[in-house]
Parts: sequence; structure tokens; C-alpha cells
Amino acid sequence: MNNGENLSITITVLYNNVPTDTKLTTAWGMSCLIEGPGKNILFDTGGQGHILLDNMAKLGKDPGLVQTVVLSHIHGDHTGGLGDFLAVAGEVEIYVPASFPEEFKHQAQQLGHQIISVSRPIQILPGVFSTGEMGRGMKEQALIVQTKPGLVVITGCAHPGIVNLVHRAREVAPGDLYLVMGGFHLMGLSPAAVQEIISALKKDAVQKVGPSHCTGPAAMAMFRQAWGDDFLDLGCGGQVRIPILTK
Repeated sequence: MNNGENLSITITVLYNNVPTDTKLTTAWGMSCLIEGPGKNILFDTGGQGHILLDNMAKLGKDPGLVQTVVLSHIHGDHTGGLGDFLAVAGEVEIYVPASFPEEFKHQAQQLGHQIISVSRPIQILPGVFSTGEMGRGMKEQALIVQTKPGLVVITGCAHPGIVNLVHRAREVAPGDLYLVMGGFHLMGLSPAAVQEIISALKKDAVQKVGPSHCTGPAAMAMFRQAWGDDFLDLGCGGQVRIPILTK
């Protein structure tokens, strides 16, 4: 990870179907890299490993410097790049929802990587937590990062509901909600239903939003209008740097 007196984290979207940096390849899926003064974390791996690795190379991100992988849920557009990534990465810890198939876990262990099955909320690193496995159908975990201006909540697809994930994040790591980003799973919802979700997140005082992936263009437009300058373009290649808490 970054050495020296680094007092911020940098979140870079490596894989997404929503374009931000035109030099990168866009494809259906989600992956982002969290870099800071602890271990580097890869959150999801997108659907195709060669696209993930090519985008990382274009962004100057070394797979060998990633020590931790967190997979949000089992869908292939979030896990499909894992095999190619592990082929060029060093030894990593892989955090997966406990409901992941045993065969999936076994294959990663056979390659020499440690698999941590997540059921309840856990601390992954100092200041970094999992919401724990959530949802009645598609089980999913989201990532919570404590920063100086508040919590950052990173979602893969938000199958359990983006509002539910945000509420769980606040239970796990109480504090202000600075940024909610990732896939919000709102494609096909009516404008009225999207507006209800926007109103709920506004009531929760979410300062900034960076929806992408499965949020859907119509819903993203509504979020952009609702948050204005606090809407962040965090599609493929999007990046945000945020000050962290210091002891």
C-alpha cells in the first residue's frame, strides 16, 4: 500500500459499464480499488479478467500490491475476473458472503489464498468493515470505510436494497454518511419508487452519491438532479480521494 504520511484513501473504479475515463474499456460489471495507509483492497472483480487487468494497467495499478479482495455477491459480473486476477496477484485474503458455493471457496483455497466467509458484520481492516451478509434472495455484503468527513459505503449491486445497506452501515460504524457509491439496482423501477429511495437517503443525510453499474440511466439522472454538485461521476475510471481519520 502507499507508504509515508498518506492521510487519505483513494477509490478508483476499475470496471464498470458506465463510462467515466474514455481510455478504459467499459463492460457490464463492477470493480473498484481502495488504496490508503493500510492494505490495498479490491472490491469485486468485474466480469472479465482481461478487461480488469487491462484497465488496471492503463491506470498504473499493480495487481501485486493488492492484499485483500472483497466480493459483494456471487453474480459473474462481480466475480468473473477473479481467476485472471489471482493468476498475477500475490497471496490475498478473500472475503466472501458465507452463502457462496463451497466449490468456489475451495478453488481459491487450492490456489493458496485464504477465504474468509462472512455472515455477520466484521472488521476487515482498521476503519474498514463489511456489512455482513444481507438479503433473503441474493445474499450480498457491502463495504464500509471510515473517513474524516464520514462513512463511505461501497455496494456491488445492492440487491438487499440500497437504503437497507446504508442503515446497516450506520449500525456497524456509527457516524455521518459521506459517500454512497456503486450499483444501486434500480433499473426498471418507476420514477416514484426511485424518488422514495432518494428521499430516504436524503433523510439519512447522505452527503454525496456515486451511483453506477445497475443503477440505470434514468435513476442516475434523478440522483444527479437531487445531489447536484455532490453527485460524483464514478463510472469506469472514476476516482475520489478522501481524507482519513488520524489517531
